[in-house]
Amino acid sequence: MIRIFSRWLYWAALFFSTVSVAFSQAVATNSDYVLSVALDRPDAMYHRGDTVTYTIKLLHGDKPASDAEVNWMISKDGVAPSTKGDLKLTNGTATLTGTLDEPGFLQCRVKFRTGDKDALTAYGGAAFDPLQIKPSLPVPDDFDAFWATQKKKLAAIPMNARFTPVSSNSIKVIAFDVQADCLGAPVSAYLARPPGSNTHSLPILLTVHGAGVVSSQLGSAQGWARQRFLAMDMNAHGLPNGKTNTFYSDLFAGDLKEYYYRGLDSREASYFLGMFLRLVRALDVLTAQPEWDGRTVVVYGISQGGAQALAAAGLDPRVTFFAAGVPGMCDRTGSAVGRIGGWPKLIAKGQDGPPEANVLEAARYYDAMNFARRTRAAGILTVGFIDTVCPPTTVYAAYNALSGKKQIFNDPPSPHALSKAATEAMRKAVLEHVREMQNKK
Repeated sequence: MIRIFSRWLYWAALFFSTVSVAFSQAVATNSDYVLSVALDRPDAMYHRGDTVTYTIKLLHGDKPASDAEVNWMISKDGVAPSTKGDLKLTNGTATLTGTLDEPGFLQCRVKFRTGDKDALTAYGGAAFDPLQIKPSLPVPDDFDAFWATQKKKLAAIPMNARFTPVSSNSIKVIAFDVQADCLGAPVSAYLARPPGSNTHSLPILLTVHGAGVVSSQLGSAQGWARQRFLAMDMNAHGLPNGKTNTFYSDLFAGDLKEYYYRGLDSREASYFLGMFLRLVRALDVLTAQPEWDGRTVVVYGISQGGAQALAAAGLDPRVTFFAAGVPGMCDRTGSAVGRIGGWPKLIAKGQDGPPEANVLEAARYYDAMNFARRTRAAGILTVGFIDTVCPPTTVYAAYNALSGKKQIFNDPPSPHALSKAATEAMRKAVLEHVREMQNKK
């Protein structure tokens, strides 16, 4: 249950108080207004029943906006129950307070219209005992059997890996365009390694992509190879690499438009079946390379790529570490218990109401949270408290399902993005894992 109250503060009380401001997010339009929301605790962490105070500021240029009114809504991470209203600002500021009586996140969304159709929107997110967030539904009884069958089908297909040398922007790296057969679309990736690498000397690092349609990124593979990894960057769709931007954008607007909704009502027809099996085949290719150290396998991704990192860890015991930034596809069945679900939502855009039973059921086989419950690999997740694409409630549901060595980087001011601090936390965690594995020799 959410309880919400509101009160106004004067400009002087706000700007000269000693209350800590946790964070703010401003969204600019074609105006000189800046809107922000801040919390009263720097870490934005609360216990059930605590009161959170959201401070709203609106600046016009460098001065408080006068005679302004904002529209606000406080909700359980974007879903009901919610409370909303209009609030007049005094000297450009006002406050709202609220609380949550269950583990989860309380989201405050504030909008200000500048006089035209555009609006400034700012968010504040508060965590309430997030380590107590439970999965919305259990793992399907035949989850393991289903994926074992799919992996058996994949294993029956010869890998037939093809390596085409490509020019590298660094003399410290040798790179290849790699294609390998799979179920459906092939693995299509760039692989890079330091020249002159000894056999059994390099840890594997596989980077996978967020939502969208793009080529594999040679620069990503090269960057990790310069840090002495056997590195592969794989595009999500098995597409040829190195084509023009128009080639990929046309596919995203045409043949691959809203691919993430394909097969939404069938575990056998889901678009993600091929995407997830390509993770296993990519690891087949990488672990077959003589330079692999025979121990260390890292999968790294953001958003949809974060979901793939968790899926790879749950599908393939060769994975020893995963780095999943703001991962998608977590707790997709949240609506079954009155919570927000992870990207992609189970209802196509423009539709209302709960998902159909077959849609809800199929989603359970492609829920990153369920793969998290299957892996023993170590890993790191990052979470933005104002992420409306991969909501923090869903990320914590997946994190809490992990049983191996784990860490989570809380990023209260971040929407659906990876901040510099979160990026550094992921990179540091990967390198620490490699050092630990090397010390096990």
